[in-house]
Amino acid sequence: MSETLGIAPEDLLTVLRPDGTADPETDPGLEPELLLRLYEAMVQTRVMDDRLMTLQRQGRIFFYLASTGQESSAVGTAAALTAEDWMVPGYRQPGAFLYRGVTVKELVAQCFGNAWDPTKGRQMPVHYSFREQNMVSISSPIGTQIIHAAGVAMAMKRKGHKAVALTYFGDGATSSNDFHAGLNFAAVDKAPAIFVCENNGWAISVPVCKQTASETMAVKAVAYGMPGVRVDGNDVLAVYRATREARERALAGEGPTMLELVTYRMAGHSSSDDPTRYRPAAEVEEHKQQDPIARMRRYLELRGLWDQAREEALWAACRETVNKAIQENERVPRPELESLFSDVYAEMPPDLKRDLEEERNARGEGKFP
Repeated sequence: MSETLGIAPEDLLTVLRPDGTADPETDPGLEPELLLRLYEAMVQTRVMDDRLMTLQRQGRIFFYLASTGQESSAVGTAAALTAEDWMVPGYRQPGAFLYRGVTVKELVAQCFGNAWDPTKGRQMPVHYSFREQNMVSISSPIGTQIIHAAGVAMAMKRKGHKAVALTYFGDGATSSNDFHAGLNFAAVDKAPAIFVCENNGWAISVPVCKQTASETMAVKAVAYGMPGVRVDGNDVLAVYRATREARERALAGEGPTMLELVTYRMAGHSSSDDPTRYRPAAEVEEHKQQDPIARMRRYLELRGLWDQAREEALWAACRETVNKAIQENERVPRPELESLFSDVYAEMPPDLKRDLEEERNARGEGKFP
């Protein structure tokens, strides 16, 4: 049973009711300014995802991976952290980047891999990394970010930093070796870590029922000696509350917490995936009724904080932001040739200098693309 939330790992923490009201027993009591910021970040994420997926279909970027239907998971967790906390993301958290101050222009640049891209075209699209926001680079192997976050949290504990490390992973990653190693090390060390499992129903084409025989993902945390909290991942207020209390627990020296955010992947696994081959359309339609953006909008309207005019203005502004970012990024050239050889050594060794000169000469002769 969770010491902070007082619920068992098989229960589901929810704040937003079906009628759009909030449960007073679980409502985190956020100020209107924060509620609106949460909603605006979720909408901006949805608009950016839709537009960049279209760009991929048009051949203007090579790959994309959408978070459609999971916006509240990323935004709610990010909002409960501070700028000093570290985040080790997975694939579907563009909302967390946006909430922590990364611009749409920067995210789009990374997808283009142009000269504005902080990773200088070295990573595939949607593998963001932003040092200023304490956000570690996304990596493709499943589950590796779990041990990275455990290591960051253990280091911060030794250095006396009053901050936490939060990481995200999918339900499929709970079957990885790194899930065991990361949770075990963090729990034994009582490291200030928050492990966020976004249980979206599918690990590419493998459903949760084929992934584990456990009743929930949250219950797995009990074996490692940490609380496991199961949360309605499409309820941004519930996500915020669970993350905030997990952070408080970590900073009090009580060790890590695992959150299972129960959500749904509305889109395919990536732009390379066709979910209609393994997932019934009726299932998708059923889960669309729990769209986190629609649920939050109903709540805001009932609170008198939102109306149709503001809704239309927000979506229009978000579209303008994304379209402008795309237009600007499409005019930016590829990274300079020298970027292939920089950021490795403080001083470039002779062999790399020789290789760079050879590439410059080849490019001048038209041999280098």
